[in-house]
Amino acid sequence: MNATHANRLGHYVETVAFSETVRAFVPPPLPPDPAVVLTPALLQKLSEADRAIGRLDGISMMLPDKPLFLYMYVRKEAVLSSQIEGTQSTFNDLLRFETMAMAREPINDVAEVSSYVHAMMHGLERMRDPGPQGLPLCLRLLRDMHRVLMQQGRGNAKDPGAFRRSQNWLGGTRPGNAVYVPPPVREMNDCLAALEIFMHSPAQLPPLIKAGLLHVQFESIHPFLDGNGRLGRLLIALFLVEQQVLREPLLYLSLYLKTHRADYYRLMQEVRQHGAWEAWLEFFLSGVAATANNAHDSALRIIALFARDRDQIVAAGEQAGSMLLVHKLLQRQPFVNAAQVCEKTGLSTPTANSALAGLEKLHLVREVTGKRRGRVYAYQDFLHILDEGTNLA
Repeated sequence: MNATHANRLGHYVETVAFSETVRAFVPPPLPPDPAVVLTPALLQKLSEADRAIGRLDGISMMLPDKPLFLYMYVRKEAVLSSQIEGTQSTFNDLLRFETMAMAREPINDVAEVSSYVHAMMHGLERMRDPGPQGLPLCLRLLRDMHRVLMQQGRGNAKDPGAFRRSQNWLGGTRPGNAVYVPPPVREMNDCLAALEIFMHSPAQLPPLIKAGLLHVQFESIHPFLDGNGRLGRLLIALFLVEQQVLREPLLYLSLYLKTHRADYYRLMQEVRQHGAWEAWLEFFLSGVAATANNAHDSALRIIALFARDRDQIVAAGEQAGSMLLVHKLLQRQPFVNAAQVCEKTGLSTPTANSALAGLEKLHLVREVTGKRRGRVYAYQDFLHILDEGTNLA
């Protein structure tokens, strides 16, 4: 390793965890010293990522229903981020769970994903709240989001909303054979204080570069007993919103990180062991560009789908009015039953059933239970776009 990069390396301290003496890693404060070298390759990646982010931000302003797209996209990210952590829920499972249309899913897994959605939206709302409940992106907000994130599922007994007060580790069955041991509690608190200072330091680096640095540093500190990975991925999107790089938090890297999981973990470890920030940032910016382009293309496809189906319904004739009401509901809730249609559109039961049958005849929805009672209809083409990349196979 280049001797000039020695300051980029953290140091190890001995600590006792579960009666074992282990070496825990303490990362140095950000920014890296010496500074990140903006090589031609890294500048090219940054340029591509900036262009992709700009296209995504532009299309977000053209969406006919921005809250709808955010609603669905956050849910897709929740599924993917939780799958990285080992949950077995799919996008369809989450939507079914939230609409209570069907109830055959592993409830702990789906509840865990649903909590991720609530944590994301909670953080965004507090950042945008101009009143006394408003907060900038800070340690207090991260703790608050963690409380919401861990309120259901398997981590609800692991100090929701509190930084850890004991040693944790990653990989292995015990601290002694762990792949990585984060800093002990005292050093962790110092690292977190430095992280918050860097988060709010005047802009000396492009926001995308800073987001990539923050993510690895948070993962290295690993300040919670559980949920660090999910919160660390949320940090990226919220930081870019706070920096006004994006108007809406539509950049979610979990599909890219899930697809390139081995490189993701390897490159973070190389930052810790060798100070290899430039290699990590090239990987990170490639993920930003790929993710932003994918989200942009998905938005265009969704806009086109809704317009095509609306035109098809209008051409259907006398039932068009009621079917358009149901179609509008399906854009917000892609699984519905007749009772939900009545409740949310004001249509009578016979009219709701007739409208659903009409949409099924046009092949815009498909009945998914095979039952005669309690039938559930799915907006299949919309779900197909949203579901890409979330299948567990």
